Amino acid sequence: MRLMRSIDFRGWMLLGAAALCITLPGAIAVLGGSAHAGVTLQERKLPMRFSWVACQPNCRGWVSAVGLVTADSPREFDEFARGRQLGGATIVLDSSGGSVNDSIALGRRWRSLGAMTTVGVTVQTRTAQGDRASIKPEAYCESMCVFLLLSGKARYVPEAARVRVHQIWMGDRADDAKAASYTAQDLMIVERDIGRLAKYTFDMGGTGDLLSLALNVPPWEDLHQLSPAELRLTNLVTTDAIAEVLPQMDNANVPVANVAAKPVQDRFVGKAMETEASSQPSKSTKTAEAAVPTGSVAAAPPAQQQQ
Repeated sequence: MRLMRSIDFRGWMLLGAAALCITLPGAIAVLGGSAHAGVTLQERKLPMRFSWVACQPNCRGWVSAVGLVTADSPREFDEFARGRQLGGATIVLDSSGGSVNDSIALGRRWRSLGAMTTVGVTVQTRTAQGDRASIKPEAYCESMCVFLLLSGKARYVPEAARVRVHQIWMGDRADDAKAASYTAQDLMIVERDIGRLAKYTFDMGGTGDLLSLALNVPPWEDLHQLSPAELRLTNLVTTDAIAEVLPQMDNANVPVANVAAKPVQDRFVGKAMETEASSQPSKSTKTAEAAVPTGSVAAAPPAQQQQ
């Protein structure tokens, strides 16, 4: 069995107006999305999909990564990347997590490419001038998605995005974690994967505060939404300027607020917000079901366990 677990809003709106034509064998979280004008709950439950969104000649484009990280996600990303020049590309995330170990493998792959990361939903709109692609900031990055976000060499989180964390847990017992029984082997598996996650976090430049915040939320409690101050404290955010994660945008045509760097203490003022394969098969630890993408917590159907 496998383990499962799962800033500037104005700038995003300006970006949307200007862009033309355009998942460690371990723990998993749940819920996904698509590159259309809205992300349904059903789509959020699907395995992660990767798509290239072009916006030439105004910008280079970006990778849309939507859905749950599964055991297949690292391989599928490699297939997607084959023949594409993705060095330094921006990856736009809308995900409620997935497999811990496979998320770590995917995150390391992205870091090796020098990728940049952000949170958002790609929207395709047909206009008289042709198809236009934009990014809606009202998106979710939950559970292991947060650690994928951390893999970017530059990381931007729009004000309207929701970045939420919680613990990893045994995948076949997360739905009723308090009533379930656990063996010493189960505890060993969880602690081993926490160790792997800790190493990955520090390798990616994250802080111990991210692990502390996540590991303090058990599966029977609501996910914890990171505040602007916590996004900075955990080092999940490295910039408030869209231009730093989509550097080839034509800034003359896309005025972006706060492009110039500001002191760290001022950046949130006025805002709302190498693959580590296991040497032997291991059980899954899964986080609690992720919340429905409406800002409120609701029960979701039990996730299928992967054998």
